[in-house]
Amino acid sequence: MNPALVLLALLASVAAQSQDHYDMGWVNGYRQGFNFQCPHGEVIVAIRSYFSENDGSDRLWSFECQPTPAGLGEPSDCWWDDINRAGMEWTSTCTRNGLVAGVQSKYFESTLDREWQFYCCFYKRRCPYSCMKTTDIPEYYKEEGELVVPSYGYFIRGAQTTFSGVLRDRQWKYILCRMTDFDCEFDNL
Repeated sequence: MNPALVLLALLASVAAQSQDHYDMGWVNGYRQGFNFQCPHGEVIVAIRSYFSENDGSDRLWSFECQPTPAGLGEPSDCWWDDINRAGMEWTSTCTRNGLVAGVQSKYFESTLDREWQFYCCFYKRRCPYSCMKTTDIPEYYKEEGELVVPSYGYFIRGAQTTFSGVLRDRQWKYILCRMTDFDCEFDNL
């Protein structure tokens, strides 16, 4: 094979890889707010973000949804839960044993950060159990971040996030839980 053609193909491949983050189905542009909600009866199962220091120290965001198991039934109520303030640490778990079915965010130039809010849905009186927090996502500030719920039957119930005022970025620990197959009478926050 012609070495010049191999080199050209290799350069084209590298150039395409450096632009991969543009084809991810992002829900926002840099410095833009967004409101993402899964279709009725679905919850978020994957989250991806891409950081750019040149674009306001902001991230592009992408979310994927999946229907909940039939045993959970239909959500009986959905709402926007508590909101954080830009530049602050934040821990939020959906109230009323809800599951995360959406996210909205607004960018603030003054702090080079975002406010966040989860859209939560309530499924009968199911209760969470076997909850855990993920490791930091991204592992290091300014890296690409990705969460895929590790096993069917686990759901995102919330997150804990820290903000670095020096690096102008956030790290996330998502709160994942299983849900009981039976109704329970108590609120397990």
